[in-house]
Amino acid sequence: MNPHQIREKMICRILLLIILNSCLCAATFVVNVTQSSYQAEENHSITLEWTFTTTPDGPWRELVIYCFLLTPPRVLFRYQGHDGVEVSESQDEQFSGRVQSDKDVLREGRIRLHVSRLRTEDSGLYECQVYTGDHEDSEKCRLNVSAAADQLQPQRPTLTPEPERMTKIIWITAAAALVVLCIIVLVFIFICKRKKKKRVQI
Repeated sequence: MNPHQIREKMICRILLLIILNSCLCAATFVVNVTQSSYQAEENHSITLEWTFTTTPDGPWRELVIYCFLLTPPRVLFRYQGHDGVEVSESQDEQFSGRVQSDKDVLREGRIRLHVSRLRTEDSGLYECQVYTGDHEDSEKCRLNVSAAADQLQPQRPTLTPEPERMTKIIWITAAAALVVLCIIVLVFIFICKRKKKKRVQI
């Protein structure tokens, strides 16, 4: 085997080791959810939590995290860090001012998002995607927000008649009384005339 063939063989082995190492690292990087389903009530608060694989030699040099509501697409949390320094963060108007994140636990491989003043439209499927430059993975969980208990109770009908309704009732009663009075007067007149007529005949 000549030196050229030996060099080509060594290069192939080195490339093969690099590919195998990359595949092994990618296979061990996993994103998980603490709970697959969350249940909460409107106007209450809840904490959504994901975990991801960390490296034994310290935090990732580059870390990008996207957490969003899938239907319709709404950004819940976006984080981009480079060499441990945060670059940017943003969220959709639907969650503006209602989401707080524990960035201190990112080094431990945990994503904790506190969502306050929950709304029924916050219900849906949430996905969190984590990128570390060479690796990426994602996981989903579902949040169901039910309406507040006081809104589920049917309103009792009022027993007090409205002023307009009372006025109508009074007018109808007065008209009925007037009609009855007119009938009585007519009957009385009819009887009187009949008696008078009998007297004349006698």
